[in-house]
Amino acid sequence: MFVDEVDLKVKAGDGGNGCLAFRREKYIPRGGPSGGDGGKGGSVYLVATLHQNTLVNYRFHPEFSAERGQHGMGSNCTGSDGDDLTLEVPPGTVVYEQGEDGQLIVMADLASVGDRVMVARGGRGGRGNAAFATATNRAPRRTEPGETGEERRLLLRLKLLADVGLVGYPNAGKSTLISRISAAKPKIADYPFTTLTPNLGVVSLSDDRSFVVADVPGLIEGAHEGHGLGMKFLTHLERTKVLVHVIDVSSFSGRDPVEDFEIIRKELRLWAGSGEDLAEALADKPQIACANKIDALDDPARLDALKKHLKKKKIPLYAISAVTGEGLGPLLEAMWTAVSATE
Repeated sequence: MFVDEVDLKVKAGDGGNGCLAFRREKYIPRGGPSGGDGGKGGSVYLVATLHQNTLVNYRFHPEFSAERGQHGMGSNCTGSDGDDLTLEVPPGTVVYEQGEDGQLIVMADLASVGDRVMVARGGRGGRGNAAFATATNRAPRRTEPGETGEERRLLLRLKLLADVGLVGYPNAGKSTLISRISAAKPKIADYPFTTLTPNLGVVSLSDDRSFVVADVPGLIEGAHEGHGLGMKFLTHLERTKVLVHVIDVSSFSGRDPVEDFEIIRKELRLWAGSGEDLAEALADKPQIACANKIDALDDPARLDALKKHLKKKKIPLYAISAVTGEGLGPLLEAMWTAVSATE
């Protein structure tokens, strides 16, 4: 199951209480205070690791607590610290803190493997009465309770890390394309919204060249407002370096290829300006277009009109058939060139 957004409640450990104690030894009737300090509570950390590729582990277990510190003891013994709690998340996870008013505040962006952030700090241990002894107060009965560990409500959002993002209308052939050029095995069927979750595939070329491609569920007009599956998955395109428009040029869809391309471009621009925290506007990323299903092209004028339109936009177009493999070689080389140019 692919899960890219979860709510999480984390609680750091409380600090241990300070101890009230006095030395009681033979022949030493007034040995003085000997209460030790409490131990520190464990903190909660999130760390990005390759061991995880989805947030599904937290869908059904959304609450976590770190260990509390032990209370101080006599004989000036300090209580042991509570163990820290480390939660593993996939690289590309953005951590938000949820305020009481529902406002989201970005705490961290765990974009790379090994990135680590403390999301809840453990409470400090309280001081025992030995810490309060002075020259004028040699038998203090004062202690401190341990501090309460921090408690936070978090929202975790996973943004896939891919070099190339495939965009286009539902049933344009994106899943067929990624299954043809990589080892990814997405669900493929002849109806819209077959793809319900993003798919990642690694494309291998000659001379040990490779790059990662993401197949995002199909977009429709109004996707930036949540129509279809758009708002849920547009976020996965934010970290891609290159966008590839997959356009159905056959007549079976009943849509115009030029109009399809412009609608998707419009949705990308509107999403980039919708107030989301984007490192780079989607519409400004390098873009390539591929006219898919040329094996079923029944009206060459549809392809010619698309070529003419994209020439004005200075966007390269490659005519391909994801089913037969026709034209895929030049398209893959163009993807690699575009990805390399961004590095």
